[in-house]
Amino acid sequence: MQYRNLGRSGLKVSQLSYGAWVSFGNQLDVKEAKALLQTCRDHGVNFFDNAEVYANGRAEEIMGQAIRELGWKRSDVVVSTKIFWGGQGPNDKGLSRKHIVEGTKASLKRLDMDYVDVLYCHRPDISTPIEETVRAMNHVIDNGWAFYWGTSEWSAQQITEAWAVAQRLDLVGPIVEQPEYNLLARHKVESEYLPLYTNYGIGLTTWSPLASGVLTGKYKKGVIPPDSRFSLENYKNLASRSLVDDVLKKVDGLQPIADELGVPLAQLAIAWCAANPNVSSVICGATKESQIHENMKAIDVIPLLTPVVMEKIEAVVQSKPKRPDSYR
Repeated sequence: MQYRNLGRSGLKVSQLSYGAWVSFGNQLDVKEAKALLQTCRDHGVNFFDNAEVYANGRAEEIMGQAIRELGWKRSDVVVSTKIFWGGQGPNDKGLSRKHIVEGTKASLKRLDMDYVDVLYCHRPDISTPIEETVRAMNHVIDNGWAFYWGTSEWSAQQITEAWAVAQRLDLVGPIVEQPEYNLLARHKVESEYLPLYTNYGIGLTTWSPLASGVLTGKYKKGVIPPDSRFSLENYKNLASRSLVDDVLKKVDGLQPIADELGVPLAQLAIAWCAANPNVSSVICGATKESQIHENMKAIDVIPLLTPVVMEKIEAVVQSKPKRPDSYR
C-alpha cells in the first residue's frame, strides 16, 4: 500500500480506503464489520470513512465498536465522519454552528472516540453563511474534536469562498474535498476543481470509484444480482438512473481492455481513479472480505495504466471534460 499526503497537509492516508456507506447498519453488523475492517488493515489501509447520516448513526456505532473490539491503537488509523443530516428537527441538519457542534459531539459519542481525524461538511448549506460554518469548523478543531476539516460535494466557488473567509479571519480552511469520481463522473475533479489544487492545496478522498457497482460489469440489461446494492429497496431509483443503455455499452467496451491487462474490470476502474495525482485516497465499499481482497489488488494495476492504455480507456468512455482555457 502507498500512502499519500491528504492535500497539502501532513496527514498521510492510504491510497485506497474503506467507506461505511450502504454496508454498515444496512447490510452488516459488528461481527461482519470487524472482519472487513481487519482485512483492510491487513492490506495496509489506514483510512476509514463514515457519516452521521449513514444508517441514521448506526454505521458510526458499528465502526466504533468494531475498532474498539479489534483493539487497534487509535493513532494507527485515520477516521473521518461527515456532518449535515443529523435528524428530523429544524436544527438537526445543515451547517449551522449549533448543528456542527452538537452533531460532532453526537458522532464522537457513537464512534466512542475522543476525536476524528477529518470532519467533513457533507453538503453545502445555502441557508447558513459560509463564515458561520468556517468559524464553527475551527471551533471543532480548536477543541480537539477533529484535526482537519473538509467538504463533500461542494462547488469550487463554495470552497473558494470558505478559503477566503478563513484567510481573512486567520483561520484554518478546508484541506480536502470528497466528490464522486469515476470513469463516468469526472467534471468536478478534472475541470471545476483545477484551480483549487494549486491555490489551496486541496486533496481529494473520492467516492464511488465503481459507480455503485456499475463498473464491475456485474449488471447487465434487466439483470440485478440479488445480493447487490441495487437490489436494496432504498437504491431502486439509483439503479433505474444508472443502468441505462449508454452506460452499459461503455462498460462492455471496457471489458476487453481489462482482459488485455489480465485484471478484473473493477480493479481497472479503481486503479484509474487512484492514478490521478490529485486524488489522495479512493474510498471503496465492500460487504465481503473477498471484495476487499480483490479491490486492494488495484494498487498493482496502477503501473499498468500507461498513456496508451489510458487512451484506449478514453476512446471507450469518451467522458473527459473540456478544460476551461484559463485553467490550462
